[in-house]
Amino acid sequence: MNTGTIVFDGIEYPDGNASDPNALGLMQGSPPPLAKRIRFEDDRYLDFPQIRWSLSHMRELVPTAAVWRGNGGASEFGVTTRDSEARIDALTFDDLQGQRHTWAAALAHTYTDGIIVLHRGARVYERYFGALQPQRPHACFSITKSYAATLAATLIHERILDEGKAVAHYLPEMAATAYQDATLRHLLDMQVGVDYGEDYADPQAHIWDYARAGGLRARRPDYAGPGNYYEYLLTLRKAGDHGTAFEYKTVNTEVLCWIMKRVTGISLAEMLSERIWSRIGCEEDGYLAVDSIGVAMGGGGLNSSLRDLCRFGELMRCEGTWRGKQVIPAEVVADIRRGSDPMKFAKAGYTLLSGYSYRNMWWVSHNQLGVFEGRGIHGQRLYIAPRAEIVIARFCSHPIATSAANDPVTLPAFEALCHLLRSG
Repeated sequence: MNTGTIVFDGIEYPDGNASDPNALGLMQGSPPPLAKRIRFEDDRYLDFPQIRWSLSHMRELVPTAAVWRGNGGASEFGVTTRDSEARIDALTFDDLQGQRHTWAAALAHTYTDGIIVLHRGARVYERYFGALQPQRPHACFSITKSYAATLAATLIHERILDEGKAVAHYLPEMAATAYQDATLRHLLDMQVGVDYGEDYADPQAHIWDYARAGGLRARRPDYAGPGNYYEYLLTLRKAGDHGTAFEYKTVNTEVLCWIMKRVTGISLAEMLSERIWSRIGCEEDGYLAVDSIGVAMGGGGLNSSLRDLCRFGELMRCEGTWRGKQVIPAEVVADIRRGSDPMKFAKAGYTLLSGYSYRNMWWVSHNQLGVFEGRGIHGQRLYIAPRAEIVIARFCSHPIATSAANDPVTLPAFEALCHLLRSG
């Protein structure tokens, strides 16, 4: 096995092979040695290299609620062949800095824990590394948003929710917050002016206050802040106008999920089970991280097996149909694929995503392949290319949270794979 180092922002890290959690002995032994233990209360489980183990073991670190797969059989999408996998492993491409990679080498470069490729609904590639196994759920992080907002858009389609209504219409207790005059559409397209920052490299960023309120990060003994997600949302104040620019903020999804629960009386875990998991033949139960009052982290708490994530991608590629049955309304998927206003998106400064927009919490490329994506920190990706008839589901444990660290390799790699498979 080749091992090496990779430099990000001037810091040298061991690559995916050299930081394999099994080779490092993380959480191995009975008991594990002190230096190899990963514990929630130490507040380091999302540090590198601990994250290489943690993202495949989240239910051992935080409270969770199950997303039941139902009692039906698992759906099939074929098995890979050595020839198809060897062909993909040998694929070469140049990254955005002009460096040449093979597909196989790029997996270690991006700290891939697992990846599946479907072409025309058939599995042509599947690999697992490190702590991940086919049956083991992995943190999806913000791909959770795409699941949640697809459910919300479906409720709008069914006239259970109204995208033009203000948040305070559904949640009167939010009338004194930034969300008083924000609409559901503002939430769904991340166009809310709220005083909240999400710089994962800044230990003082609001995202960590939100995480501690929800129990996703350990609290100091003198902690006196909000005790759950709802209490935290009540503290948020306005900053700027709604509807003028794309501003990616996880708390918007949390507000959206609160509205769904208030209106339907159904938890996010139950809704995912009833409307998606049990209807597309998922192999494994998923699970959601929950706070002290059982509220799921709708902005990033979902954990799914890689194959079940891939099934969701195939459902969306096929315009919401699964084995001839309409699971998600076709109109909802079409609305996502049309995207939103790229000019509003451009104001956010995502230089690697030129031409993109954001609709119903999906990243929409508007490119020749019609790509739309679910994205999560540390490299999580659900990449759907309808015009190439391809779905790529990938889990990673990259040392850098922001996608800008892996996109220079990921974007050209996935595009090159689409061209390879389209060519036959």
